[in-house]
Amino acid sequence: MTIEARIRELGNRHRNLDETIRREATHPAADPLHVRELKQQKLRLKEQITSLEARAH
Repeated sequence: MTIEARIRELGNRHRNLDETIRREATHPAADPLHVRELKQQKLRLKEQITSLEARAH
């Protein structure tokens, strides 16, 4: 898999997590620990994307 393809894949996962977080946060019985875990996963994906983008250029 090329770096560009990996960046796209991670970007898609990042966007999906963003949508999931949005849905969870608006849910009346949202579990704050679960939302925090999702946000941490999203941050890790963003860090991976940034690292790969730096290597690609």
